[in-house]
Amino acid sequence: MSTTPDTYRVAFLLVPGFALMSYASAIEPLRAANLLSGKPLFAWTHVSASGKPVTASSGAPVPCGAKLSTNPEFDLILVCAGGNPAAFNDQNVFAWLRRADALGIAIGGVSGGPYILARAGLMKDRHMTVHWEHAAALAEEYPDLMLSRALYIVDRDRLTCAGGVAPLDMMHALIAERHGASFATEVSDWFLHTDIRPAGGPQRASLTERYGIHRAELIAALEVMEHNLGQPLTRAEVAQRIGLSTRQLDRLFSGELGTSFATHYRTIRLDRARDLIRQTTLSITEIALACGFASPGHFSRSYRERFGVSPKAER
Repeated sequence: MSTTPDTYRVAFLLVPGFALMSYASAIEPLRAANLLSGKPLFAWTHVSASGKPVTASSGAPVPCGAKLSTNPEFDLILVCAGGNPAAFNDQNVFAWLRRADALGIAIGGVSGGPYILARAGLMKDRHMTVHWEHAAALAEEYPDLMLSRALYIVDRDRLTCAGGVAPLDMMHALIAERHGASFATEVSDWFLHTDIRPAGGPQRASLTERYGIHRAELIAALEVMEHNLGQPLTRAEVAQRIGLSTRQLDRLFSGELGTSFATHYRTIRLDRARDLIRQTTLSITEIALACGFASPGHFSRSYRERFGVSPKAER
């Protein structure tokens, strides 16, 4: 690919099991920008720890023309990861990213990539986001991070993105910053991406969409519950926060969700626990406490009842 001094050079560091859709949503806008402008506005390189092809989560291999170099010469490095980034522990990759940071290269992560940036020690005092599937595990492992559930965040020389199709929105912002909003819109239109979402937009469907409910009081109750998993609130406390009596709260859960307040609260906590078991190295006891269970024994019994296996077997 021919380049000019003004070409913006991007390295895609691919981690085995990376999410193919997230990667494509990040790289395709760069290709389209070059095509539509008729100029090499962007150049990209695929990097892997070994320099060999890397297989995506779908099983598709992507050739990598470069391995970790002593002096990376890029304007931006984007780490693309998926699967279980909490288990990634390649010290050579961490050192390479820190070296790039020392050289003044902007660094970003897509989908599970931000988790790897955190493990490399590169997200201190930076606002960041990550795919919602990894957010709970990341918050437990690094409680001091400034983590939010945004689609993407650009904080100085750090770009983090939740993945999925959110990189389309992030790359729109990057292209707009370098080549103007009008051209960025032209690139987005190329992908029928006409509804550009703001950086702080939600990653997941709303509670209304996820549960198929419209009662404002029930939505408020579920929000309170999802934000208080480590120290679960009582029925009375939740009812008081949303301005209902406990009897009214019980009727809401029974009538709208077909379950009790206590059963649904336990389900939310167990679902969070399963994410932590699959994505972190926290002990079973630590996970039990993080999800509001007073003892590992009670946690294990509840977990087996819901999922049919013990927490240890799940791991």
